[in-house]
Amino acid sequence: MMDAGAALEVLAAHRGDHVVVTTMSAVGIWPSLSDTPLDFAYLPSSMGQGPALGLGLALAQPGRGVVVVNGDGCMLMNLGSLVTLANHPADLYLLIFDNGLYEVTGGQPTAGTGHVDFAAMARAAGIGRVYSFDGIDDWRAQAAEVLSGPGPVAAWLRVQGKHGQTTPKPPRPMAEQIERLQRALGM
Repeated sequence: MMDAGAALEVLAAHRGDHVVVTTMSAVGIWPSLSDTPLDFAYLPSSMGQGPALGLGLALAQPGRGVVVVNGDGCMLMNLGSLVTLANHPADLYLLIFDNGLYEVTGGQPTAGTGHVDFAAMARAAGIGRVYSFDGIDDWRAQAAEVLSGPGPVAAWLRVQGKHGQTTPKPPRPMAEQIERLQRALGM
């Protein structure tokens, strides 16, 4: 397993001009690695909606590319999003950070911890480009490939969970994030 911060460092090095949508735990880490108008910290009251937001952005901005960093808990809350992504081709790169925990809500184990294969689910949903990473070296070696070319793409990264985490605060209010992103995208 890899450290989530190290995995996000690899993303920061290879993101190019993609929009990056972070959810849950990643919201607390990403601002120390990147703080551009193309970064969007998404903490809705309903977990699992990051892929839908990312798909909307990718469809509205063809050729731009949108990376969604989703946790395993968020993914389990909306497995149907995999089928939606597969059936609406867009340059969306879904990174599923699997730590086996609902990390920011108390550290409870996610349903099916150790038995859920997100890569197999993404393939079964019809996503053609699917990757799986257990270690940082493999992720570092293939990140440029994962984050380029046509989407949708799903990458399952096994990361170490941390107990005692709290829900992170976005780096700025939602309205400000929306305004910055709209300006950066020329909307």
